[in-house]
Amino acid sequence: MTAVISAAVRPGSPELDALIERIADGAFDRERTGTAPHEQVAWLKDARVGAYRLPVQDGGGGATVRELFDLVIRLSRADSNLGHLLRAHFGTVEDVLLWPDGERRRRWVERIAAGELIGNGNNELSGKHAGDFAKSTTFTPVDGGYRVDGVKYYSTGTLYSEHAFVTGVTPDGVPVQALVTLDRAGLTVEDDWDGFGQSLTGTGTTRFDGVLVEFDEVTLPPTDLSTLGRWHLGPLYQHYLNAVVAGNALAVVDDAVALITGRKRSFTHGSADLPREDPVLLEVVGEISALANATGSIVLETADVLGRIPESVVDGAVESDVVHEAALRASQSQVVVADLALRAATLLFDVGGASAVKRSANLDRHWRNIRTVVSHNPTRFKNRAIGELLVNGVELPDNTYF
Repeated sequence: MTAVISAAVRPGSPELDALIERIADGAFDRERTGTAPHEQVAWLKDARVGAYRLPVQDGGGGATVRELFDLVIRLSRADSNLGHLLRAHFGTVEDVLLWPDGERRRRWVERIAAGELIGNGNNELSGKHAGDFAKSTTFTPVDGGYRVDGVKYYSTGTLYSEHAFVTGVTPDGVPVQALVTLDRAGLTVEDDWDGFGQSLTGTGTTRFDGVLVEFDEVTLPPTDLSTLGRWHLGPLYQHYLNAVVAGNALAVVDDAVALITGRKRSFTHGSADLPREDPVLLEVVGEISALANATGSIVLETADVLGRIPESVVDGAVESDVVHEAALRASQSQVVVADLALRAATLLFDVGGASAVKRSANLDRHWRNIRTVVSHNPTRFKNRAIGELLVNGVELPDNTYF
């Protein structure tokens, strides 16, 4: 176990570099054996990585939005699951940073600065359209607060967290949201995610059975919904997945280099006795590297556009046009990053031949992880929406998928 770090790690610090390297060391075996990274998440908490975006004066790392996305890429390169499972946390932190100063904001800033993590209690299995706030989870008023009942699926990261962001509706159909501590009676987090990729992200089921939530933990919408503007967290949540994919792609490069340098047996019709001297295989490694590095460059350039969102805040409200531009750029990035990363993960098998498909080699984990992440929001729908915007002037949908 690593020693406790008294303050949040800062961008570019030796402590952060050492932490990421230590996480990478056991990632192969954790993926192969299905070992949940509880110990590694504890390292992240000790290092206060969850406070990366908080201002230094609040006990955080003082990172910019671009530096946050660079961190996600690096974590995902070291261990794809760890990069991904922090998604809900960093999205919620971004929201907290825009809250007006007050007791509630100070309370959550202190918790984040202490290293505590926030998971996801948003998604439900239903026939409602993407981004619909008409959830099935109910917040029923009782003495002192609300009784919460419902079931949430795809609760990525919640298994490793102290708190969760939860959405639902009142009996009158009013959409509400809350930040809830996970030690409440009636709240159960299940590790039942059975996807073929990102299998250690804790993307399971969260059940609320009469969970009591206090009034001051719940946020109600304004009476005039027209004052809300475009949802500012949509682009960040979507582009976050692009960063996870980019990290995966860079991990493909690492394995491609290790594979070709470690091989002694060449193809019968190869161009050299040693694979590392074969110009055909070297060309494949070069292509993988180019594809992977392009994904990283795209993610960071788009992160700069997302960085304009908090800069646009006036009186606690973000500029909708800025958010829309960020949504467009994040969507365009997703289409390209998904394609490049999947190509890189597939080309890895051209480096190793038949021996690369052995279960013990575990090289398929990159393709499976990338395929799982990019399946969250199929790019066909993104392309159609982008085309509608450019050709017919139809704004991108304003929901959690843009």
